[in-house]
Amino acid sequence: MSKKYDLEERLIQFSIDIITLCKESNKSFASEHLVKQIIRSSTSSALNYGEAQSAESTKDFQHKMKVCLKELRETLVNLKIQEGINAIKNKQELEKLVKENNELIAIFVSSIRTSQNKNK
Repeated sequence: MSKKYDLEERLIQFSIDIITLCKESNKSFASEHLVKQIIRSSTSSALNYGEAQSAESTKDFQHKMKVCLKELRETLVNLKIQEGINAIKNKQELEKLVKENNELIAIFVSSIRTSQNKNK
């Protein structure tokens, strides 16, 4: 199994885990708003990574990878907001997702840097 496949699978599983966690959120206006946004941002990172694999150029690849990174960072901030307002009851799952989110961000930062250094 290639690293590319592993990362894609991790992003897909991360999206699934976020969606599953969101099913348990309370139904307040704030929670509903944040849930809709986090589902968009977490799934966007997986979907854009799929697009990056078919990039037409190195510049296109880097752009799509940066979009993935942006969406992952948005997801992380959303998780922290939801944690702050106690919208997520399953604290163990929340911690697991924050850890995975941070690891995915680190992978994308490294991958983008590597790609940029190859172009120099």
